[in-house]
Amino acid sequence: MAKYVSMHTLACLTRQGADELSKRVFAGTGGSATGRRVAVNMIEGKMLVEWEAADRDGLEGWLKGERFHYDWVLRIELESTGGALAAP
Repeated sequence: MAKYVSMHTLACLTRQGADELSKRVFAGTGGSATGRRVAVNMIEGKMLVEWEAADRDGLEGWLKGERFHYDWVLRIELESTGGALAAP
């Protein structure tokens, strides 16, 4: 499974609304995409979600099917946790 990150704009959502979106990420995925992590900035109204998915089409299909608006989706090709870059 490949890793992806998606950016979402939270237009005028409360903390409770953002919490509900986070729950949807983890409850509704599994087949074509699996939510791994959610990070939210309420001041800027942004949410980042880390995913695992077989392919971009599957992730975007899940997002569209759930009417889960996204600004962009990025496939993670290399990452580092304090050292050299490596494939995830």
